[in-house]
Amino acid sequence: MKNLIKVMKALADPNRVKILKLLQHKTMCVCELQGALNISQPSVSKHLKILEEAGLVDFVKDGLWVNYFLTDGHQSPYAALMLENLKQWLDDDEDIAELVRKIPFLDREVLCGRNRKNA
Repeated sequence: MKNLIKVMKALADPNRVKILKLLQHKTMCVCELQGALNISQPSVSKHLKILEEAGLVDFVKDGLWVNYFLTDGHQSPYAALMLENLKQWLDDDEDIAELVRKIPFLDREVLCGRNRKNA
């Protein structure tokens, strides 16, 4: 039951659901998610940590970048089921649609204020 509760609590916050919907479209760093959601970097990082602990997202380091992506749900059958369902849910929600429209304009070098690969 512990894993189910963890997944459900992770999905109880609208910003975390928005993060999952954004990550369906592309792997993103914290500053890209921050730019899309218009919330603080510490808030984005906290949301990502909760999603990671629930087995919904994972990350890979690429130099100085940390790129977040959806998992395949291998940690938990509850995470796998919710991720699969979320692929089909909320696409007609105007807030989600607006976020998805922003994706092509999210430039990590601009959002983070410098080119971190050359830092």
